[in-house]
Amino acid sequence: MDAAHEDLCHGGSGDNATRSCKNGAARPHLTALVLARGGSKGIPGKNIKVLAGVPLIGWVLRAAVDSGLFDSVWVSTDDERIMKVAERFGAKVHHRSPEVSKDTTSSFDTIVEFLQHHPEIDIIGNIQGTSPCLHPKHLKDVIRMFLEEGYESVFSVVRRHQFRWEELSDKVKVTKPLNFNPAKRPRRQDWPGELCENGSFYFATTDLIKRGFIQDGKLSYYEMEPEYSVDIDVDIDWPIAEQRVLKYGYLGEHAVKNVKLLVCNVDGCLISSKFSGSENDNEKTNDDEKRDASGISLLKGKGIKVMFISDRKFTGEEDPAAKVDCQTEVIVSDKHHFVLKKMKALGASWNEVAYIGCVLSDVECLKKAGVSGVPSDSCPDVKVASTFICKSDGGHGAIGEFAERICLLLNRITSGTAVPH
Repeated sequence: MDAAHEDLCHGGSGDNATRSCKNGAARPHLTALVLARGGSKGIPGKNIKVLAGVPLIGWVLRAAVDSGLFDSVWVSTDDERIMKVAERFGAKVHHRSPEVSKDTTSSFDTIVEFLQHHPEIDIIGNIQGTSPCLHPKHLKDVIRMFLEEGYESVFSVVRRHQFRWEELSDKVKVTKPLNFNPAKRPRRQDWPGELCENGSFYFATTDLIKRGFIQDGKLSYYEMEPEYSVDIDVDIDWPIAEQRVLKYGYLGEHAVKNVKLLVCNVDGCLISSKFSGSENDNEKTNDDEKRDASGISLLKGKGIKVMFISDRKFTGEEDPAAKVDCQTEVIVSDKHHFVLKKMKALGASWNEVAYIGCVLSDVECLKKAGVSGVPSDSCPDVKVASTFICKSDGGHGAIGEFAERICLLLNRITSGTAVPH
């Protein structure tokens, strides 16, 4: 927990010691909850569909966990695949009952069912998994409103400048303006606009929820800037959201230190996992090779040590890493032990390690590395262990794509861009 978070209260996520606020009162138990039913109709598999390399709910889970403010972060779901993703991003899993897993079940009823199993919770934040541009800073501000200003309910809004008109119907044959005078149409800069719910989160005390409300009592809103107000409901939102989240989403820059070491598994990452010996099995295009080489060169330019490993043996010109100006450490049977030795030599922690792999023997390193990636053709059990899933297959630019992601993260850390203030 950083100094700013300690200003709120002592004792962060997972702290079993006595929690207290600055005024000496016991700090309430704070929980973040993401509702993620498996049967999405608008976008099948939406909650774990990959958005800019990350499963959709992973974006908000990372923000909640890295905020360091919650005693627990949960995902309520009925889907085994979602459970695995939730755990990978540091959340606990609540197995919701069939009664609250129907198409007609309301979010409120699902929250109530969760709270029946967790009477220790005092304040709960229902964070929407479809809002991938949420940052720890937003959550910190909301928690401050509860702990320092005594609010019972806070929800997120965004300011919109949209002129609204009455809808035509059998009874209404002529429309009329609802929020402006057409004869005096205001300029955008002269009109403050209107506050609209953006669906990013709804926080409330459990006492308020027990009374049947999630927006009542001492109630306020939290205004988010438009660039962070991204909500995905239909497929057409996806390409737009990918561009927005790469620019404004939280990549994990609060939790990951400056990367010192990148370890790449040659087998299935630099060369295709489909390689079987025939001439055409592992043909890389010039663009693939250039992307891999360019990405590695960028990382080296930032002072990052790049190491390739393989459980096979390559000699001389056979080494595929030579094409990206690297060498391969061969016959590495215990990858975890190998990375630990290199970390010790560099004086690095796991948060300063990036790792890209594609097979089960990579999983332990993928889970521990501060930044981890897998090619798109990796098996599901390996994908769920990683924090970034490339669009490229192994042997076809995946390493270059992963290197570009690391550079984007490091640039965020250095410049502070895309972090709300």
